[in-house]
Amino acid sequence: MADWFEQPGIIVFTENYDACLAFYGKTLGLQQVDKKEGLTTFAFGAAYLMVETGGVASTGEKALAENPITIRFNVADVAAAAEMLRQRGVEVIIRQWDWGITGTMFDPDGNRVQLKNHTNEYAVRDTGDV
Repeated sequence: MADWFEQPGIIVFTENYDACLAFYGKTLGLQQVDKKEGLTTFAFGAAYLMVETGGVASTGEKALAENPITIRFNVADVAAAAEMLRQRGVEVIIRQWDWGITGTMFDPDGNRVQLKNHTNEYAVRDTGDV
């Protein structure tokens, strides 16, 4: 990892703040590590995921032009993780690609969140190069 920064993070600006907190915290099971007025931070592997007010929700899936980012969770078994989430009321769409398996879902604001099988050539490796 580059030595000029400490910890990477992602900030998701939301309109449905409380619903998104419940989705990332209770439904997905991310551990809350900090909370201030209008923003909550969750542990996200070696990074953090911050949910903050000020975004714009969509009634369904946001178009890539509205939100060109996918929040991805690499998992050992996409089908098993998807089934666990379905039991928690989350619709997960599983697709097989030539490069792996994904399970796509959407947070309460319509932001794309995805499961991905972790055994592939795209796995993150710290080479020390930046």
